[in-house]
Amino acid sequence: MRIVYYDEDDTLFIELKKGKIVRDESLNWNIHIAYTEEGIGEITILEAQKNGFYPLQIERVLSEAA
Repeated sequence: MRIVYYDEDDTLFIELKKGKIVRDESLNWNIHIAYTEEGIGEITILEAQKNGFYPLQIERVLSEAA
C-alpha cells in the first residue's frame, strides 16, 4: 500500500494493489477508483484537504505487554 498527498493540487492518491488497471469508475466528480483484475487497485481524491479527506486519521491499537 502506498499513500501520497500532492499539496500543489490538493490530490490524495492511495494505491492498494499493484497491477494492470482494467476499469476506472468515478463515484462523483472528485473521487475516482481504478480496478485491477483482483479488485480495487487505486483511489484518487481531488480537492482532498478542502473536502476533509486529508490529513488522514489513522487509528492504531496498541497491545498491552503481559
